[in-house]
Amino acid sequence: MNPEGNLFFQNTLGPEELRARPVSRPGDATDLRGHFFRDTTAIIHCYAFRRMKHKTQVFFAPRNDHICTRIEHVMHVSTIAAAICRALHLDVDLAWAIGMGHDLGHSPFGHLGERILSRLRGGQEFRHEMYSLRVVDHLANHGRGLNLTYAVRDGIINHCGEKFEQHLQPDHQVKDLPAITARDHLPSTWEGVVVRMADKIAYLGRDLEDAMQLGLVAPRDIPPAGQKHLGTSNAEIIDALVNDLIRTSLASGVVGFSDDIYQAFVEVKDFNYRRIYTSPALTEYHQYFERVLSTLFTYLCDVFDRYGLDQEGYRRERNTLAVRFGDYLAKMSSFYEQESSGPEQVVFDYIAGMTDDFAIESVRELMMPRQFFSQYDHLELGLDAPGPALREDLVPRAGQIPRAGKLFQEGQAGQDRGDAPENTGRAGREDHQNDL
Repeated sequence: MNPEGNLFFQNTLGPEELRARPVSRPGDATDLRGHFFRDTTAIIHCYAFRRMKHKTQVFFAPRNDHICTRIEHVMHVSTIAAAICRALHLDVDLAWAIGMGHDLGHSPFGHLGERILSRLRGGQEFRHEMYSLRVVDHLANHGRGLNLTYAVRDGIINHCGEKFEQHLQPDHQVKDLPAITARDHLPSTWEGVVVRMADKIAYLGRDLEDAMQLGLVAPRDIPPAGQKHLGTSNAEIIDALVNDLIRTSLASGVVGFSDDIYQAFVEVKDFNYRRIYTSPALTEYHQYFERVLSTLFTYLCDVFDRYGLDQEGYRRERNTLAVRFGDYLAKMSSFYEQESSGPEQVVFDYIAGMTDDFAIESVRELMMPRQFFSQYDHLELGLDAPGPALREDLVPRAGQIPRAGKLFQEGQAGQDRGDAPENTGRAGREDHQNDL
C-alpha cells in the first residue's frame, strides 16, 4: 500500500484482508478506480450522504448559510486526512473514503440528538460511529448496504476513541466490526489512525470559527497556549496542527503531535467544551430537540404498532411523516424480516437517519390544525383529499414545541447570512422521502 522507501507506516494486514468486502464484488480487480476510490463513489451516491447537508454539526442555525453542517465537516476531515496521508506516503484514496463515510450515521441535531436518542432507547447509548457502520453495512441501498471494503468499514467505526491521544498507531488486527460496542478499539490501518486525528483537527478550529461568527466567543478568549502555538483562526489552527503532526510523525514513527502543540490542543479543546458545547446558547436547545424527537418516537411507534407493513394504513394517516415511513418500511421490509428487528429498532433507524429539517417539519405538521393545511398538500402526498386531524394524545399541546429558538437566527447571525437561499423544511422533507 505504501510506496517503496516508507520505513515507518506500513500496514501489516495484507491487501486481500484490507480490500475484503462482505460480498465479493465482480470486477474489483480490473476496476480502474481502485478498491477504495470505488468505496468513495458508493458513499457519495447514497442518500445518507446527501442528507448530511441538512444535519447540524454543532450549531443549529437554519438562517445562517455560513455555519458548518455535517456534510462540510466530513469534507474538512477528508481533505485534512488526505493531505497528511500524502505527506506520510499513505493511501490517500483509503483516507478519503473513511473520511467521507465516517459520519453517515450521525443523528439529527448533532451530539445533542445522540444524547436524546440514548435516553429514548432506555439508556442504551446511541453512538454515531456504530450507527454509521449499520448504515453502510445494511440500511443504505434499500437494505442491501454499500458493500464497502474492510479497511474503510474499520476506519468508520473506529474513528472516535474514548479519549484524545497525543500519539496513535493501528492495532493491525482484523476485527469483528459489527460486534464492536465500545470505543476502546484502534483502527486497523495507519490511514484509519490519520482520519481519527483529522476528525479532531477539523472540528477544533471550525467550531471556534462558528462560535466567533455567532458572537459566543472572541479571539482574545482563546487560552494563551492556544493563541501562541495554534493561532486564533480556523486556517491558522489547521495549518499549525497538520504541519506539526506531519513533522512529529515522520520523526517518531507514530502518528501524533509534539508536546507543546498537544498541550495547546487540549487547552483549546477544553475551552470549546466549556464555552461552546455546554454553553447556555446550546443547552437551551436541548428541551426543544428532545420534544421534537420524543414526539416522533411516540408517533412512529404508535402507527407501526397499528399498521405494521400495511402501506395503506400509513396513507390513511394523511401526513407526510406517516406516508414516508410507510414507503420506507416497504423498501426495507426484507432486511427487517431477515434481521428480526423489533419495532423500536425500526423506528430508531428511521429517526436517526432524518435531517434536522425533516424532523422539525414533521412535528410541525403533526401539531398543525388540519384546517390550516394547503389545499394542495394532499397532492404532494398522492392522497385524494386532506383527512381528519391526528389523535390528540400523540400531538403536543400548543406551545410545547417552539417553531424555532431565536438564538442564531437574528442579530449578528442574520446580518452574516449569505446570498444562498434558506434551507427550508421542505428541502429536508424531499431529501428524506426516498431511502436510508
